[in-house]
Amino acid sequence: MIGEVEKKERVCVTGAGGYTASWLVKFLLAKGYVVHGTARDPCDEKNRHLKRLENASENLKLFKADLFDYEGLCSAVSCCSGVFHVACPVPFPGTVTDPQKELIEPSVTGTKNVLNACLKAKVKRVVVVSSVGAVMQNPNWPKDEAMDENCWSDKDFCRSTENYYFLGKTMAEIEALEFAKRYEQDLQVITVCPALIIGPMLQSPLNSTSLFLLTLLKDGHQSVADKNRPVVDVRDVAEALMLVYEKPEAKGRYICSSYSYTTHAFVDTLKTLYPNYSYPKSFTDPEEEIKVSSMKLQKLGWKFRPLDKTLADMVRNYEERGLLSNVKPCGCSEKSD
Repeated sequence: MIGEVEKKERVCVTGAGGYTASWLVKFLLAKGYVVHGTARDPCDEKNRHLKRLENASENLKLFKADLFDYEGLCSAVSCCSGVFHVACPVPFPGTVTDPQKELIEPSVTGTKNVLNACLKAKVKRVVVVSSVGAVMQNPNWPKDEAMDENCWSDKDFCRSTENYYFLGKTMAEIEALEFAKRYEQDLQVITVCPALIIGPMLQSPLNSTSLFLLTLLKDGHQSVADKNRPVVDVRDVAEALMLVYEKPEAKGRYICSSYSYTTHAFVDTLKTLYPNYSYPKSFTDPEEEIKVSSMKLQKLGWKFRPLDKTLADMVRNYEERGLLSNVKPCGCSEKSD
C-alpha cells in the first residue's frame, strides 16, 4: 500500500459497515485519511467493528443516512474532497419480492442522490462501485473476446432473465457516467466494476457471497450447479478503489477481476488447502467460460493476491468466527500463508 497521505484528507464512504466498504474504511484510516461513513444506524451492533479499526477513534465519524436520505447524504459528504459510493442492497437469494423497490430504485435513486450531494458540497472526485454484472450480461458480445470496459450488460436481456440486481447496477452506472459528462467541469466520477467479491470479513453479519461459500465448505450437497464466475479478493477491490481515487490520470470505467473459475474448479482449489471439509459430491455441466479483462486497471498499477492466499485467509476467518464449528477442519491452514 502507498505511504500515508501528507495531510489529513477527508473522504466519505457510503454504507461504511458493509463487506467491501469495511475494508476500504480500514485501509483509508490506516493511510491517514479522515473518514466520514454513512450507516442506516451508526449505533447498530453491526457497525461496532468500524469503531475498533486503527485510527477510528480520532479519524472516523459515522453519519446516519440511507440512499434515499438526500439531506443526510449532504451532511455526510460536507467538507469532503472525495467520496466512495459503495452502498448498495445485495439481498440473499430468494428474498426479493419487489425488484423495482428493493433493488433498482435504491441503486439508481441512491446513486443520483449521492452524486447530487457531492455536487452541492463541491466534492472533487467520486468513485462509484458498480459490478461486473453491469458488463457481462451481453449476449451480443463476441464469444471469443474478453469483455472489457466497452462492454455493457443489455438491460432488456437482464429483464428477460429476471436478473434485477445486475439491471440495477447497469442503470446506476450509466446514470453515474452520464452525470459525469454533464458536470465534468465540477465533479470527476470514476466507476469500478468488481467481480464476485470473496475473502475474509471484517463485519459480523454474513453477506450473501460468504453464505454461498460456506455452503460449499460444510453442507455436503450431492450436486451443485457448476457456474462460471469471475472472482476478486475483497482487499484487492478496496485497494483498487483507493488507486483510482488517488491516481489523477484515472478516468471512466474500470473492471476489477482477478480470476475466472467454475464452481467445480473453485472447490478443487479449496480441497487442496482444506481436504476434510464437506464439499459437494458432484457438479452439473459447466457453464461457458466468462472472460473479463482488468487490463485497464492493471495498467494503472493495480495488483491482486494469489487465489490460494485469498481462500486460506477466507477459511481461517470463518474458522475463527466459529462458522465451521460443525465440521472437522483439517489443520492445513497453518501451512497456507
